Amino acid sequence: MDQADIPALLSRLASDEDAARKMAVFKLQSSINDPAFADVFISSGGLVILRRLIMTTGGNTLAYSLQSLSRLLEVDMGWDIFEGAGAGELVERVVELVVTNPLVNILRGAMSILVGVVGHQPGQGQKGGVVPGTFGFRALKPAVAVYPQFFELVIQQLQSADHALCANALGLINALVRDAVVNDVASGTVAAGGAKGGTAAGGGGGGEDWSKFIKRLQDLGLIKAVYNLLQSSSLQDLAHPLLEFQGLTKVLLRKWREVRVDLERPEHRRALKGLHLASAPDRRHVNGVAGGVVVPIPPQQEGTAGQSGTVTTTTTTRKTSRKHNPEKWRRLGFETESPAAEFETAGFLGMMDLTDYVRKNEDGFQKLLLEQSTHPLNERCPVARASLAVTMILYDHFEVDKSDLEDIRGYLALNDGKNNDRLFKPLLLQWSRLHTAGLHAFFRMWKATGAQREDFDKVAELVRILIEQVVGQASRTKDVLEVEDDLQEYDAGRLRELQMELLELSFEDQWGTHLFQVREELKHEALSFVKEQRIRCLLQGSWFTKPMSRNNNAHSRENSYQKRRLYQPWRYAKLSHNRRYLHYADFPERLAYDPGLEALTEKIDLSTISSVVSNVSAPNETEPVADPDAADSPAANSTASRHGAQVHKPTTKITIYSFVEDIPGGSRPESVAGNSTSAVAATSNGEPKEQPILTLFPLNHSLASEWLDGLLMLLNQTPITAETNKLVTLVSEYGLKIRLLNVRLEQMYAGPVPGAGVVPSREGLDEDYFYEI
Repeated sequence: MDQADIPALLSRLASDEDAARKMAVFKLQSSINDPAFADVFISSGGLVILRRLIMTTGGNTLAYSLQSLSRLLEVDMGWDIFEGAGAGELVERVVELVVTNPLVNILRGAMSILVGVVGHQPGQGQKGGVVPGTFGFRALKPAVAVYPQFFELVIQQLQSADHALCANALGLINALVRDAVVNDVASGTVAAGGAKGGTAAGGGGGGEDWSKFIKRLQDLGLIKAVYNLLQSSSLQDLAHPLLEFQGLTKVLLRKWREVRVDLERPEHRRALKGLHLASAPDRRHVNGVAGGVVVPIPPQQEGTAGQSGTVTTTTTTRKTSRKHNPEKWRRLGFETESPAAEFETAGFLGMMDLTDYVRKNEDGFQKLLLEQSTHPLNERCPVARASLAVTMILYDHFEVDKSDLEDIRGYLALNDGKNNDRLFKPLLLQWSRLHTAGLHAFFRMWKATGAQREDFDKVAELVRILIEQVVGQASRTKDVLEVEDDLQEYDAGRLRELQMELLELSFEDQWGTHLFQVREELKHEALSFVKEQRIRCLLQGSWFTKPMSRNNNAHSRENSYQKRRLYQPWRYAKLSHNRRYLHYADFPERLAYDPGLEALTEKIDLSTISSVVSNVSAPNETEPVADPDAADSPAANSTASRHGAQVHKPTTKITIYSFVEDIPGGSRPESVAGNSTSAVAATSNGEPKEQPILTLFPLNHSLASEWLDGLLMLLNQTPITAETNKLVTLVSEYGLKIRLLNVRLEQMYAGPVPGAGVVPSREGLDEDYFYEI
């Protein structure tokens, strides 16, 4: 629409005819987001007419009017409509529409306007002079007082099937929370109380009133609703408000951690007092002393613990109370009797996590303390320290210190739908449950490892790895119940293996170049060691099977009986002492002893071997076969039987090849001797032809690995089986670990030798010198 049409448009907007107004405001919503058009519209008095339409009309005319105002605010214009005496009535009208109107198109526009009102900061508009208090959460307070069900209905819209309405509702909640954070920073105060689950805040223009407001939102199901959205399939349509809510959660957790625990503040003293009372201090034998009731100390006489409570009647009773419990806070797991100082790292966030755990698991907390009291002091698990450690582990895992803007930039850079698990963290909203599950995992690890006080950091590191493994690798749609179960059931042995793998990775990062050089040297040494071991296996000798070859021609069938009668199913092979010849012979049965070289009638000169080929594979189960004919095929997975003895037919074989002209006459195999014309032939390109001269069928996979790689190493070739390579790696890694044992911690921090790196002075020297190489 052209700017010249604005007077006519305003005339139709002010018409008493509903159809004319509806068509005019419909055209207005598509043109008002143009700043030049909007400027002329405002200067022509259009805001007054638009305000009247919002206050008096309904149906589609009202929906188009709300959408027009929303788009006008998006270009940062039209804020004057919320100034003056009628501003409160307009905000109240919009809040009323959210509460009472069921139409989605009206709710979308109303929510969008409220997002702009709450998120707008005074002084941002094009015309300065904004009345303080017109915008932000304060602008909604009078209207919310009239419609107290407003927040409940806004949170209900998070379950709407209309994604635009759902996004606007979440945007409104984000604007309310962010406004509180901004006002809190401006005022320089943070309320210590409040609620925590996913999003929580303290302070903000109303201090504890704001904390109660956040608690109210959570009680209305805010965290559950947003958690479901983060796990839903409509993530793409709600990405920006969800990322903003996730970022606000981090901001508020960070602000809580920055709050220093101060015993001068009543709410902090009450929190510590609740911890002490929840531990059942009057239970017998908990402190190693029978009987006695702890009488809380009045505020004006409290010590470092900072408790307040019932005033005692006599000084004697008060002194008895203090003497009765000399380890009042250390019993709960603190290192000293001044617990406030131990919250220095985790801040008030750590106190909230600890008190929340104790409040929800009071019986378990008391039983745990009672159980720990039966152990020696050095073996007791420090519950309070463990809770603070888990808080910081979760804090670091979720990168709470990372700016929320970085998440949004990451989404814009990776907006392909495949990186949602990296950016969206629904489990962040389940902070309290993760803390409880992590703390229980800490107790389990402490008990499983038999840890002592000095092992606290080691157990904490195990829990850190556990959370990184379970929570960090959990998919976006994985339910928190499954995560809790995984934290409780994860195997401690596997966790230790992960820790060692991470340690090796850290070594690689720090000493990668040096470790590479050492590994190469150790691998060469390990290869030489394994080569000698494999060759010694050949020197010792081994038994092999010798399956009968299958011939299908008629002449062979006639002589099958004769072949079976002469068949010798066992073969023994052994390397000569000078490692130059491979001796072997066939036997009708496996002897009780290993034959010597004089009994092995056949031999192969290793210098004539051209190659060694094998089909080494994993061993398979064998089954007995009664008929010897069924065992003729080397590919059969069966047994050959002769004279009642079973011969296992393995699935692996080793074939030794030699060039045809190198085969000695006496050592030539039957297949070659029987067909001499083919034996002396050459390949088409003139290269000598290879011919198998010996085939070995190992009884098991390990034997196949020893002989195959042993023969290859004798020929100065690289081993190829996985078993040998695994053995080489094992030997080299053990060698590396032994060498690392020689690296002492004090050497790492000792620094260079005194005088090292100092350039000698040239004082008293002339140019009459030379370099000695």
